[in-house]
Amino acid sequence: MRLFTFLLAIALGSALPAVADEKSKTAERLDDAASLFSEIMGTPDKSIPQDLLDKSYCMVLVPGMKKGAFVVGGQFGRGFAICRQTSGQGWGPPAAIRIEGGSFGLQLGVSSTDVVLLVMNERGMKRLTTSQFTIGGDASAAAGPVGRNATAQTDALMTAEILSWSRSRGLFAGISLAGATLRNDIDENQAMYGHRWNSKDILMSGAKTPAAAAKLIGELNKYSARRSH
Repeated sequence: MRLFTFLLAIALGSALPAVADEKSKTAERLDDAASLFSEIMGTPDKSIPQDLLDKSYCMVLVPGMKKGAFVVGGQFGRGFAICRQTSGQGWGPPAAIRIEGGSFGLQLGVSSTDVVLLVMNERGMKRLTTSQFTIGGDASAAAGPVGRNATAQTDALMTAEILSWSRSRGLFAGISLAGATLRNDIDENQAMYGHRWNSKDILMSGAKTPAAAAKLIGELNKYSARRSH
């Protein structure tokens, strides 16, 4: 019995640092997502157009998406989906997501890039609450324009559920993410909330925003506190 208790104590003791380390990595990713958004919006002439941002229902931020052979011929990244409060005023709690897919738009030789998605309507918002969906397949998508205003009012831009951009080597531009898959990141959600929640459990649920996400939510509210109609 003493041996069992001793072994159990060792197992629990080794698990605690792992949990703490995961929470630390999650907090770092949340800060990276906040910095990504702040840096992009800090240069209005080269940012997400303000009118599109104000009309958006949700946003997905993926800082440092990796390119490599471990995802066959493609990329893998971890980030966060955030939707506005049901009132349209302020942003709700973040849900962790994973994005993966084929080779799309990364510059030759670039091993890491930042990805930003805007979800522009209720159909797109509902996609985020599913376990996974494919951009350009399950959800219509288009490369987003850059600048103070969305002057390119094309049919693709007006009807897309999702608009997408990337930032590589300091260059921020619209990008096609057709074929990429977004899925729930249950492990990351557990690190944030202490529960193995999926995106549907979090987005627009009234869940309490974790303290580690305060900076991210603050930046989103700073640049677009209310959704325009």
